[in-house]
Amino acid sequence: MATLSAQMSVIVEKTKNLMEMCDALQEENDLLKLELQSLQVAFETSSSKNKELEEKLKVVAVAKTLDDSKVDRSGIDEKILDTKQKINDFVREIDRCIGLLK
Repeated sequence: MATLSAQMSVIVEKTKNLMEMCDALQEENDLLKLELQSLQVAFETSSSKNKELEEKLKVVAVAKTLDDSKVDRSGIDEKILDTKQKINDFVREIDRCIGLLK
């Protein structure tokens, strides 16, 4: 009978250990989920900032082409209209991106 009681004590002790390990792993899992969530937010923020900077780079490139061009007045007017159209396209794209983020 003593061996049965001893075996039962061992089983109870091992069960307690398993439950403690399970609790510890659950806490670690919760922390990892929080960390993952914060990293996802940081990634999304950096991605949107990257897109914003790419759009600014495009605008700067367009502006630079206007500065560098030495064409007659009609060519400049065409460039201005083209640039205005590109800026409008950029604004629409930015508005669309902002709408997606909401």
